[in-house]
Amino acid sequence: MNRGVIHVDESPVPLERWRRYLPNWLKRFLPVRGGRAEDHHGKGMFGFTVFLLSESIVFLSFIFTYVGLRLTHSGNWLPPGVSGPELSTFVIINTVVLLSSSFVIQPAENALKRGRLVRFRWLWLMTICMGTYFLIAQGIEWSNLNFRLSTGLVGATFYVLTGFHSLHVLTGVILQITMLVRSFIRGNYDQGHFGVSASTLFWHFVDIIWVFLFSLLYLWQP
Repeated sequence: MNRGVIHVDESPVPLERWRRYLPNWLKRFLPVRGGRAEDHHGKGMFGFTVFLLSESIVFLSFIFTYVGLRLTHSGNWLPPGVSGPELSTFVIINTVVLLSSSFVIQPAENALKRGRLVRFRWLWLMTICMGTYFLIAQGIEWSNLNFRLSTGLVGATFYVLTGFHSLHVLTGVILQITMLVRSFIRGNYDQGHFGVSASTLFWHFVDIIWVFLFSLLYLWQP
């Protein structure tokens, strides 16, 4: 396939005309006129963005279910003797660590774009440590709660929401470890860094989801 060849955009929706009104940070995830033939990064990011949109629908279904159950069972949401998840200093610190990691992983990707490989590795490793800390702290919190998965609606919804989110955090950490290992392969990023960009976008997605879950589970008190 010749370099520079443009794939024809056959979509009935005038995406290219709408695209020029979007902010620059959003344009990077959308293909241009169907995408250049050699633009694997751009097309890959577009596909990965669509994947994250589908994941967001799953989370939204869980969130709407939780809200609906809370509103319809407000009188008996907590069984006798169960206090529910509490907004403790431990939870706040864990949340701050996770959300702060987004401000670490983005400079890491930017460092890789500039060819600063050592800086990328250190920042990327820091993000891995922050994500691992969140998972360990989440497990400690679970072990200290006075309710379990079988404890009525509060237990079922809390563990499903936080468990599904933790699964995504674990996936993000595994992706980051993989990208860090690959950074030691000579010339690995000479042809692009789609894996790093996708991992960074996935991590931002995980952090945004936690903002919604944190608000629902800890700030919305029965």
